[in-house]
Amino acid sequence: MSEHALKLDHIGLRVTDLAVSTTFYAAALAPLGMSRIGGSEQHAAFGIGHMPYLTIRLADTVVGPTHVAFLASSHAEVDAFHAAALAVGGCDEGAPGLRPEYHEHYYGAFVCDPDGHNIELVVHKPQS
Repeated sequence: MSEHALKLDHIGLRVTDLAVSTTFYAAALAPLGMSRIGGSEQHAAFGIGHMPYLTIRLADTVVGPTHVAFLASSHAEVDAFHAAALAVGGCDEGAPGLRPEYHEHYYGAFVCDPDGHNIELVVHKPQS
């Protein structure tokens, strides 16, 4: 592992409607192989197997939108994420495509969740 590798365990977001956000994240994260793996009346956890990567927690208010980027393994995964998120009410913040202003192989898509959080899926390699 390089000295610059980030070890991220999970991310937590505050949401104002747990049911709506649970529906959104279940659909948007399915192309990554992630599903709801736990929760309660106050929160939901999404991940693979037993490992949560994203938790959402019910809050009275959301202070401000957050940006979260998940790593994809292919351009097709990015495309599927974007389509799935829009199908359940996410808003388009940037259609799937190359972002050469970041780097030559940066392929990503951006959506906003029901609380305005900017959720991205990105792959950093050429399409194969």
